[in-house]
Amino acid sequence: MRRRTETLAGAALFRSLSPADLRALEDRCLWRRVEAGQWIIDFEDEGTDVFVVAAGLVRVKIRAISGREVILRDIPAGEFFGELAAIDGKARSAGIVAVTNATVACLPAPLFRDCVHRHPDVCDQVMVLLAGEIRKLATRVNEFNTLDVRHRIYAELLRLARPDGRGEHTATVSPPPPHADLAARVSTRREAVSRELGALERDGLLEKRRGALVLLDTRRLRDRIRQAAEED
Repeated sequence: MRRRTETLAGAALFRSLSPADLRALEDRCLWRRVEAGQWIIDFEDEGTDVFVVAAGLVRVKIRAISGREVILRDIPAGEFFGELAAIDGKARSAGIVAVTNATVACLPAPLFRDCVHRHPDVCDQVMVLLAGEIRKLATRVNEFNTLDVRHRIYAELLRLARPDGRGEHTATVSPPPPHADLAARVSTRREAVSRELGALERDGLLEKRRGALVLLDTRRLRDRIRQAAEED
């Protein structure tokens, strides 16, 4: 049974729904609480539910043929996942694991599809999400084809960083990802990440602070990536 604290009000996907429609949708969801480290869905699972993250943080992972796990992206509270299987009825293309304790709402595929058909804004948001994921995957494929590990690490740091107001070309990654997680994002080993972060520190391009990695010159990092791609 749904508790009062469980709500879809924080999900941008349903921002256009009236309060009554939102409550009706919440009542038809199956609510789950998952602990950090628990898998919500696994690669090639047959389920077709769509999940909305009501609280917590979850992570998209795939397993390479070698057995190594690759991190694709993190999904914070307010966002959703599982839409591909709900649309085409095929097996899951990736696994989802909880990074923190989380609460998720499970929408059966028919309920999700009905919501998409009934509400144009929901439909538009799903299309924007799909277009964005295609663009991200195209970028990553290009990086794997044109960049070595060093420059893939640079590119991933820039994706994770946010402007910090300290300067036009400074940005902060907070909290700093464990080296193993950063390695899983670019398909390398933890030792390679440690080596490259150390080199960036020596070059004056990165500073480690309490709870953050500070990129001191994002322009130079982008220049290095561009030069590496051109030399490929």
